[in-house]
Amino acid sequence: MEFRQHTLDNGLEIVAECNDDAHSMGIGFFVRTGARDETDEVAGVSHFLEHMVFKGTPRRSADDVNREFDEIGAHYNAYTSEEATVYYASVLPECQEASVDILADILRPSLREDDFAMEKKVILEEIQMYADQPPFGMDDRIKELHYGDHPLSRSVLGTVESVGALTADQMRTYFESRYSPGNIVVAAAGRVDFDELIKQVGQRCDAWTPHDTPRTTTRPKSYNAFECVTRESSTQQYILQLADGPAAEDADRYAAKILATILGDDSGSRMYWDLVDPGLVETASLGHYEYQGAGMLFTWVSCAPEDAAENYMRIREILRTAEQSGFEAKELQQAQSKVKARVVLGSERPRNRLFNVGGNWMQRREYRSVATDVAAVDALTLDDIHAVLAKYPLTKATTVTIGPLSEFAAG
Repeated sequence: MEFRQHTLDNGLEIVAECNDDAHSMGIGFFVRTGARDETDEVAGVSHFLEHMVFKGTPRRSADDVNREFDEIGAHYNAYTSEEATVYYASVLPECQEASVDILADILRPSLREDDFAMEKKVILEEIQMYADQPPFGMDDRIKELHYGDHPLSRSVLGTVESVGALTADQMRTYFESRYSPGNIVVAAAGRVDFDELIKQVGQRCDAWTPHDTPRTTTRPKSYNAFECVTRESSTQQYILQLADGPAAEDADRYAAKILATILGDDSGSRMYWDLVDPGLVETASLGHYEYQGAGMLFTWVSCAPEDAAENYMRIREILRTAEQSGFEAKELQQAQSKVKARVVLGSERPRNRLFNVGGNWMQRREYRSVATDVAAVDALTLDDIHAVLAKYPLTKATTVTIGPLSEFAAG
């Protein structure tokens, strides 16, 4: 296993974890742009643009893009988040150059007016579908309440109003402002010929013109709020809680992941044994999500409406007990074993390592091997977990509940 890094003259970075024992490779173009880089006027443009990238280039039609990916047996896709838009493919090593050629080409899309108008309808339908799926857009709403006007409160999909009013010229302007080579990382993992990768990317991308792509990463000021939203068509009541947590650049982010595993893993956690296993709720979980300048500890519960108030109090008691009494050594050991197993098992697929390598470089410009991550988890102590819980109390949170209930006591 070897980590390699190279930067083109125009600022585009190429990083790879090369593994000669792998039988496949994953490659992706990681663009440092997402919902937090938009304005309210063009909210949703990053995700919309992700769709448009596959609609054709001066060299390829949309059909060509899909056909050529299929011809090399690629497993390919893209996604947009608050902080990144990623285009990736998993291929056999002999298809490295072909996958680079397609991915580099679509990163310079035509953005034709006809395609824009057609795809806008698809995006608007997607927004409506999202609003109809539990918890009915409340994971976006809770960020608005918790972070106010901070960029991380912005929805990745945007709104019907912002996307509906968006023009192709606005998208082209946004593309020019964010898809600069210095704002892009080409990451690869698996059986990678890195010297050839430098040549292949350079031949296709070194003519891209660089320009500044600033991003504000100031830590948000968070607010604690409670909101009950009535959705009569819902058969369950959903309870969401959002508390502050360690950011992507914080050393205690590992402790936060262990904390979330002890309290809210989908098996063997306190929430599981106290809520799920007895049948009091259908689901209960707690997860840690990290961004530049901010972190989220996100609790999710769904249950029968008539049991919601009591279950809300049970959740509060689980969190309060943790803050007051802490955890036991056996809970830490079990959580460490779970997290380490997930890290190691996930690493056996080059595509999974691709997201780790590319994501780490995008967020922190660092490479972390599987062994490094496992060692970081192993080194955690109960004092580390208790310290992160004291710094980021889970009882100091924003709560949103949605379902058929018209009233819900905050307690």
